[in-house]
Amino acid sequence: MPAGARVPRPGDEVLAQVTRVTPKLANADILCLGGQALPHAFAAQIRVQDVRATEIDKVQIHASFRPGDVVRAEVISLGDARSYFMSTAKAHLGVLYAKSVDGEVMVPVNWELMEDPTTKAREPRKVAKVL
Repeated sequence: MPAGARVPRPGDEVLAQVTRVTPKLANADILCLGGQALPHAFAAQIRVQDVRATEIDKVQIHASFRPGDVVRAEVISLGDARSYFMSTAKAHLGVLYAKSVDGEVMVPVNWELMEDPTTKAREPRKVAKVL
């Protein structure tokens, strides 16, 4: 890596795109750090216990994220050799951009729902509170 190249560190807020969702975690690629695009994506995970700060035992990953969603998250650790661990447990962290099943860009309704403006279909997400 070139000298001065930025890499995510614990405490950094990043933008990441969800690539895969399993019952225990969401895999994602970190694309931006501090508002700047990174030269390449960094693999990351959001574990079920890191989605929300409360009612952790009720969290379901598939009701929080879908592949293709863009999320604002905080890096909580360097994780394992393969990926960073991220959290969306704060109110301003979560899904910023999502597309519906029909491919329409969705708008947030509240902290746990997004809506397709055309069909009015609603889908569950862990929505980021607008700053």
